[in-house]
Amino acid sequence: MIEEMRLRDLGVIADATLPIGRGFTAITGETGAGKTMVVTGLGLLLGQRADSGAVRKGAAQAAVEGVWLVPEDGPVAARVREAGGDVEPVGGGSAELYLGRTVSSEGRGRATVGGRTAPAGVLADLADELVVVHGQSDQLRLKSSSAQREALDRFGGETITVARAAYRAAWDTWRTLDAELTTLTTDRDARAREAEQLRAAIAEIEAAAPLPGEEEELARRAERLANAEELRIAAVTAHAALSNEDGAPDVITLLAEARRALERIAASDDALAAIGEQVADLGYRATDASVALSGYLADLDESGPHELAAVDERRAVLAGLTRTHGSVDAAIALLETGSARLVELDDDGDRLQRLETQRDAAAAELDSAAERLTAARRDAAARLGAAVTEELHALALPDARLTVDVAPATPAGHGRDEVSILLAPHPGADPRPVSRGASGGELSRVMLAIEVVIAGVDPVPTFVFDEVDAGIGGAAAIEVGRRLARLAESSQVIAVTHLAQVAAFAGNHLTVVKGHDGAVTASSVRRLEGAEREAEMARLLSGLSDSDAALTHARELLETGRTGA
Repeated sequence: MIEEMRLRDLGVIADATLPIGRGFTAITGETGAGKTMVVTGLGLLLGQRADSGAVRKGAAQAAVEGVWLVPEDGPVAARVREAGGDVEPVGGGSAELYLGRTVSSEGRGRATVGGRTAPAGVLADLADELVVVHGQSDQLRLKSSSAQREALDRFGGETITVARAAYRAAWDTWRTLDAELTTLTTDRDARAREAEQLRAAIAEIEAAAPLPGEEEELARRAERLANAEELRIAAVTAHAALSNEDGAPDVITLLAEARRALERIAASDDALAAIGEQVADLGYRATDASVALSGYLADLDESGPHELAAVDERRAVLAGLTRTHGSVDAAIALLETGSARLVELDDDGDRLQRLETQRDAAAAELDSAAERLTAARRDAAARLGAAVTEELHALALPDARLTVDVAPATPAGHGRDEVSILLAPHPGADPRPVSRGASGGELSRVMLAIEVVIAGVDPVPTFVFDEVDAGIGGAAAIEVGRRLARLAESSQVIAVTHLAQVAAFAGNHLTVVKGHDGAVTASSVRRLEGAEREAEMARLLSGLSDSDAALTHARELLETGRTGA
């Protein structure tokens, strides 16, 4: 439940704190004082879209803060922790959750959840677990078939929840198989062409038999063969300098002479001996280089124009693969994966048959799940209609009769049912859809009656009603107040109202008071008790807070609210 809300620079409200707490809280005030801003602020805390137009004129930003009391280990606390925030334990398994939202005059905003900045979407995730808001737009939404179906499903409780989950699973399975089968049938010709092209590509790649890194190796060989004569000359010259077979002085011979000269006297000086070892090492290295050059020249002699032609031919084959597949590596990859894809494509005939069998089985399961869901909804519809009818009788519609019709509809993810709420406002009248036959006042009472009934099987932590009493008055208004008080026995109820008959049943009465400070209108919120509350009730009744007749009436209403009579 909401313990407290604070609004700053939101609409006409400069700075106001709303102490709410348990039970039924009524919020009243003069027209234009900012009552609706309370609902607007609550909407911001529940992740609704931020509107820079809601920022108070002259202010840089609007801010809304709220403190909720939630189960310490419930789904709300878990989602808060998932978003990086936390709740404050207060004992008894409960914890306080702090939510915040700011909106700048430029339209930028920020949300905080459990003390940490979070996307506004996290607030929206929490909304379904925290509050149900009913305003004029929600009464209009009740006219939609989807909203009526949602109301019935909530009332149906676990039975419908289980049946709907089973139906949804069967629906998803059938849809997946049907889509796959449709794609396979529609794309049959394209898949046949793909198989033909893939088969030809695999044959081409297998014939070429490319190897990883082969292109680079062929490029090096081609470079070597194209410069064979220059390589030969360089190698011969280097070999002659190292080991000259014509008897002329060469590097190996000269190093051998230097080594022998140093060895003869090396025993007399360690430094010279070390140099002798270096010279000896150079001799060994020169000999190894000479042998390597001999082998290189022999290998070069075996190469010739015929080898260069073969290399060029192989490079042309690989270039063709590159043009077709983007690279040789891509061609090798296709060879590895293409066979499996070809098996899949060649299996289309058998696969079609298997998919048709699976889809038929899924369709049968879907039919069975749909029948179970429809049966559960029809059973709940009869009970919901009877219970809401009884509530409407108590809401000054003594002859009204509400029925919930469950009719066949086009299959969809939510089932095969079209749910219609029908209202016969008086005897002899044919039941008509509330979307066409209910007045504004009747629609308000139908919505309230549905919520009261559903709350008995699917309690909601907090209800917020924004002028649920629109279009009604007198005895009907008293019954609306009485039903809100009854709803507050199991849920927290907050109602923005302009009727004293409704406010009289609230255990907590707040008023939004409008004031003027120069050119800027500001509002604040006060909790009313005693004489102040009687004066506000008198104002709601007659427009005069000091009328003796109105005050007397106000006291009578408050007594009615206290006793529930």
